[in-house]
Amino acid sequence: MDPKAVKSDLVLILDYGSQYTHLITRRIRSLNIFSLCISGTSSLETITSHNPKVVILSGGPHSVHTVDSPTFPSGFVEWAQKGGIFVLGVCYGLQLIVQRLGGQVDVGQKQEYGRMEIEVEKNLGVFGNKKVGDKQVVWMSHGDEAVKLPYGFEVVARSQQGAVAAVQNSEMRFFGLQYHPEVTHSPEGMDTLRYFLFDVCGVSPGWNMENVLDEEIKAINDTVGPEEHVICALSGGVDSTVAATIVHKAIGDRLHCIFVDNGLLRYKERERVTETFESDLHLSVTCVDASNEFLSKLKGVVDPEMKRKIIGKEFISIFDAFAHNLEQKLGKKPAYLVQGTLYPDVIESCPPPGSGRTHSRTIKSHHNVGGLPKDMKLKLIEPLKLLFKDEVRQLGRILNVPDAFLKRHPFPGPGLAVRVLGDVTEGNALDILRQVDEIFIQSIKDAGLYDLIWQAFAVFLPVRSVGVQGDQRTHSHVVALRAVTSQDGMTADWYYFEHKFLDDVARKICNSVRGVNRVVQDITSKPPSTIEWE
Repeated sequence: MDPKAVKSDLVLILDYGSQYTHLITRRIRSLNIFSLCISGTSSLETITSHNPKVVILSGGPHSVHTVDSPTFPSGFVEWAQKGGIFVLGVCYGLQLIVQRLGGQVDVGQKQEYGRMEIEVEKNLGVFGNKKVGDKQVVWMSHGDEAVKLPYGFEVVARSQQGAVAAVQNSEMRFFGLQYHPEVTHSPEGMDTLRYFLFDVCGVSPGWNMENVLDEEIKAINDTVGPEEHVICALSGGVDSTVAATIVHKAIGDRLHCIFVDNGLLRYKERERVTETFESDLHLSVTCVDASNEFLSKLKGVVDPEMKRKIIGKEFISIFDAFAHNLEQKLGKKPAYLVQGTLYPDVIESCPPPGSGRTHSRTIKSHHNVGGLPKDMKLKLIEPLKLLFKDEVRQLGRILNVPDAFLKRHPFPGPGLAVRVLGDVTEGNALDILRQVDEIFIQSIKDAGLYDLIWQAFAVFLPVRSVGVQGDQRTHSHVVALRAVTSQDGMTADWYYFEHKFLDDVARKICNSVRGVNRVVQDITSKPPSTIEWE
């Protein structure tokens, strides 16, 4: 998908490392406005090439007083002025505006973290639809504060403690918020973003999945020649299935799908997903059993990053072999590989462009986009890589992918390898985990909770626990249960089960799965944890 072809004004987010940055992207898209996130240290040429209507400077963990703190490029302010670009600074972004334009930012006398009340002082800028004296609760997260504003700027709102909470310079079209409007802890935050984008900036919405589908099909046809063939790696998940369906719609039978059983699949996964591929989606799929190859290479490996890289490399090796076999059959080797990479995968696999890994950390080294060898012979087609999970599901409904399939919980690219902590080939860890996971998921479905949960799964822990089963002392395995709610996987909260549900599930697991005598629940959010355990 070419961002320039989207029928919407673009809102460009410059990322300075906040854990909430990509929530801004998602929230803006929910308003039918196309938004993209790039590194806050991108060059002016890169920023201007996107031709944005609005630029948002994100929050971040840095201080403008630090010598190497990230900042927008030289000439940015002049470019924005000349082009009539609206600029909004959020948290660190506000401080950056103040400091770079001649104001003063100091270490706050009273640092503000968490929920705080702010009061509107002037019904201007982002609060042009509010009354003076209006109050609202917002989510603060800052140690520094603006103490002297640049020429032409004025305070629009202050916090309970008197700190600057919102500023504006209407002539320059520069605005700032010292809090995070994108998080749910700021209840009126979405209304503020909506008013700012539509009423202040005059942004035209036009971001919808029907247009995305048309653009993707056009992009695929422009990329893949009329005689060329394409391989699609189907994992059985929503992402690769929707990606395959889009490519099939574009090029028909020149798409050749492969489903690899890597020995790391869930209980009866292979049988269940291939039936859907054939009966509902009418996709021609070749199943390859490569479990021995994967598990032999994973033997003795405990480091999760190494697991991901081994799995990624082995997948590509199998795809290359599949392409070679197709070449013998077709007389021409496929040149492209389709993957269901999503925007969060791209975000979490790579630091923002131009960051030099100084302002973000790699969270995933393989989920589709990571761990791929540099000498890979197949060129990638990733039709979903600018989309979030819920957007992919919308696209799938337009393509008539069965709703029950679209509602499936996400499953990681490396499979159960990142849910078995330690050596996946040791003992019967994989078999135990498959049984436990099946009981957990089926119990969730039976309780009518499946659609309320973004992702649920079991984890095999590398510890044993003393127990009593059948009047005998046992020294068996411990498993963990995790279930989270989320909108896009970028942040998540743990799901609160009723005690009776957990009691029933734990009893079923310990009574049905040989080798397990203790069940625990993971009740951490993302952040500070990730969703997967690894």
